[in-house]
Amino acid sequence: MLFKKISNFISNDKFLLFIIFLFSFIINKNYANLGVFPIDTFFHFDSAFRVLNGEYPIKDFWVVSGIFVDYLQAFFFYIFGVSWKAYTLHSSFINGILAIVTYFVLRNLQLKKIYSFLYSLFFAVLAYPVSATPFVDQHSSLLSLLAIYCFILAINKNYFFYWILTPIFLGLAFLSKQVPSAYIIISLTFIIIFYAIKKKDLNPIKYSFVGSLIFIFIIFLVGSIQGISLSEFLKQYIIYPQNIANSRLYNLNFSFNAIVGQYKFIYLGFFPFIYLNIKNLIFNKDYLKEKNFYIFLAISFYFFGLIFHQILTKNQIFIYYLCPLIFAFLKIFLKNEVYKYKNFIFLFILIVSFSVTLKYHLRFNEGRKFHELNQVNFDLSRDAYKLDKKLAGLKWITPNYKNNPQKEIDFLSETLKVIKNDKREKMVLTNYLFFSAILNENLHAPSRSQTLEGLSFPVKNNEYYLKDKNFFLKIKKSNKIQVIYIISSDYEVEDRFVYDYLDKACVIEHTFNKQFKKFEINKC
Repeated sequence: MLFKKISNFISNDKFLLFIIFLFSFIINKNYANLGVFPIDTFFHFDSAFRVLNGEYPIKDFWVVSGIFVDYLQAFFFYIFGVSWKAYTLHSSFINGILAIVTYFVLRNLQLKKIYSFLYSLFFAVLAYPVSATPFVDQHSSLLSLLAIYCFILAINKNYFFYWILTPIFLGLAFLSKQVPSAYIIISLTFIIIFYAIKKKDLNPIKYSFVGSLIFIFIIFLVGSIQGISLSEFLKQYIIYPQNIANSRLYNLNFSFNAIVGQYKFIYLGFFPFIYLNIKNLIFNKDYLKEKNFYIFLAISFYFFGLIFHQILTKNQIFIYYLCPLIFAFLKIFLKNEVYKYKNFIFLFILIVSFSVTLKYHLRFNEGRKFHELNQVNFDLSRDAYKLDKKLAGLKWITPNYKNNPQKEIDFLSETLKVIKNDKREKMVLTNYLFFSAILNENLHAPSRSQTLEGLSFPVKNNEYYLKDKNFFLKIKKSNKIQVIYIISSDYEVEDRFVYDYLDKACVIEHTFNKQFKKFEINKC
């Protein structure tokens, strides 16, 4: 009797959801603390601190992506205080939420508890922990997945609220990063319209339109309250990023390895998934009216959108969570098929899914490959609280100082002291994106990050360079900047960050070392 009660409790959905969330949260929190790639690891740390203190993206610093992530992180800072722990709480919470929603959707599609539970855990291992800290690509892709889930639940449950939520999550995904969310927005819009036409039911279009209006109204309201102009938003967030996309499209690599080789284990589950649905289209004349067909379309376009995004951006691969996800949906679509040895096939799929999850877990989570730490000995890492108590919990080691992380901590400590002791109005340009938060002051950086490849802001010879220069000079003038500090996270300070905007005759340059320079501004 006792054994039966324990068994019923363990198999209860609420208990399983608790275990899924706890596991997903802890695994992400653990790997978030392991190592640093400064520009990516802290991408939203200072910018969220700035939002918390009344400085806003678009208006006060140039951004090309990540607006929603900044605001959401600012909320976590507001609730839990400005700290590394609050920073990783954000991404760990997102990982937990996505995992339990994945379980909920799989159960809603009649996948057995044990399979739903295991595939949700596999998903959680590869979803956010690859980066582990808040990052635009993960937010955009995972919020797009939430929109896909809402679409699936809308057609499966016929509940209007899911239609309203779908465009809201797509909008938040777009405000996290324009792609891959834009691909999902376009494809899902056509799928919803097609579905409504086939079902002769305008409610999906009507309620999706209501959700879109709600989202747009809230965005305009927030922008109006915070003084963010629509023209600046369009320039920074919509128009300029197209330049980046166009250059990447021009250099797009269509080799077999770029398209297939790197994603072979994703295709391993995806090709059978496509085969099943093509077969149903051929042999079932009513398949276009069935729910499974629209689920197939939504999942397929989501997968293609993410793979195209990875090929286009050429960044570190973060989409391997698609492997357990597609295996889970393959299992759902197979359950109504007639096959010999069906249970053996299901077990084989589960084993393959586990093996692929383990493979990429070891490479990207244990090895921290996403942050280029795969060649690092983590035993050499140092506690980051030695740099500042706000960073307590982080094990500091970076690719550039992999053999001597203490040297980098000492360098940063001295740098922070110099800047803190300078009481003048100053601007700090660095890709160590935590200086404002640690020093608890406005350091007036004109963009979230500082790169000279055009990925952070328009650089010289770009058609939008003059607009960025005017933006820079406006910040300098309105804040009466007297000195500019540049701290390089790589090897040497690039003077272009100053001399592309100011006349050399108006600047007195002082070199502390090759990674740290000061530029005092004279009146000219």
